[in-house]
Amino acid sequence: MKVLVTGFDPFGGDKVNPAYEAVKKMPDEIAGAKIIKVEVPTVFAKSGQVVEEAIKKHQPEIVICVGQAGGRSAVSFERVAINLAEARIEDNEGNQPFDTALEPDGPAAYFTLLPIKAMTKNVHDHGLPAYISYTAGTFVCNDIMYRLLHLINTKFPTIRGGFVHVPFSPDQVIDRPVGTPSMSLDDIAASLTYAVEAAVTNKEDISGNAGTTH
Repeated sequence: MKVLVTGFDPFGGDKVNPAYEAVKKMPDEIAGAKIIKVEVPTVFAKSGQVVEEAIKKHQPEIVICVGQAGGRSAVSFERVAINLAEARIEDNEGNQPFDTALEPDGPAAYFTLLPIKAMTKNVHDHGLPAYISYTAGTFVCNDIMYRLLHLINTKFPTIRGGFVHVPFSPDQVIDRPVGTPSMSLDDIAASLTYAVEAAVTNKEDISGNAGTTH
């Protein structure tokens, strides 16, 4: 089995992106699956093109895209991606779309194809925090998740895929407001490793309440 794991390059003035830095720290094999690591640009549409090229080249069974969510305190597994680009800041090529559909003929939303409850549980079982999120935002993280799931729906129906957000790394919060959450790259990489382990070993998700009230 092959698992493609992607991470974004730095954006928004940061010199590092913990997404790909943590991905690079992951083992090359997890639960018998070969881990393929690819950096993607923080650019609308282009990141999805890089993912499609990597899928065609490596033919993975699972694709997990990873991105930074500054302000979150733990790894979070995204449940849904929406067909909307609404960029508060420019991407790395100066694009700042708003009120724009990612796929004009696509559905309003796609749900993850990953066993995110099992993934969350496995991270917890190893003593690290994690939770399920119900919004991937409206920037390039949502863009790549939506485009990945659209690719799976239209071209690669045997693949399971989805998206994971990770917190800032400690060096990123030095000049940010006191109390801004962060997580070490080692803990992020470990969380991703346990998540991949669960994705490989659970073709179906486990059941259980995981919702939010707001």
